[in-house]
Amino acid sequence: MERVYWKPANLLNPVPPVLVCSMDSEGRPNVMTAAWTGTVCSDPVMVSVSIRPERLSYGLIRDSGEFVLSLPTRRMTRAVDFCGVRSGRDVDKFQELGLTQAPSRTIRTPGIAQCPVNLECRLIEIRPLGTHDLFLGEVTGVNIDPALLDAGGRLDLGRADLLAYVHGEYYTLGEKVGKFGFSVQKRPTLKGARPGKARNKGKNRPS
Repeated sequence: MERVYWKPANLLNPVPPVLVCSMDSEGRPNVMTAAWTGTVCSDPVMVSVSIRPERLSYGLIRDSGEFVLSLPTRRMTRAVDFCGVRSGRDVDKFQELGLTQAPSRTIRTPGIAQCPVNLECRLIEIRPLGTHDLFLGEVTGVNIDPALLDAGGRLDLGRADLLAYVHGEYYTLGEKVGKFGFSVQKRPTLKGARPGKARNKGKNRPS
């Protein structure tokens, strides 16, 4: 069947919905939902988030020079949606939703205690693009729910039940189907078996 061609559209999906925390000059926190966010650099560790200039969070982050990206879970779906459709100019979203502030260590702006991961960020640059401006931030600290760490201290984000956002809809993550590098990993051979040969488990082979 012939492909259907559309005009340019924002169809890069799925994306992670995050709760973007900011703070005003008097220490009042605010939170908004953003799905246009991502990792941009590993050294230094940097992230990005696109925000419309008319959003309250835009001015708060610009003026304070910092923000927190909090990763929400399935249980927080209603809060994620609410923070995306209601303005902090009209309602205290922390109070309305019963969200608890999680103190940051490297910046003043708090994260959200109900979120399993909070990324503390210092604003590096605001790049005007059009309807949205791109905020680039350097990650200066991360706080993590210890329930996500195994006995060896290794982070298992699969336990967090994080959300995904796909073209206006919220989804949970499905089953694990692989890990980075598995496509080129050598398959372990069974002890005593010759590489490339199936092991005879005692059943007669068809003649």
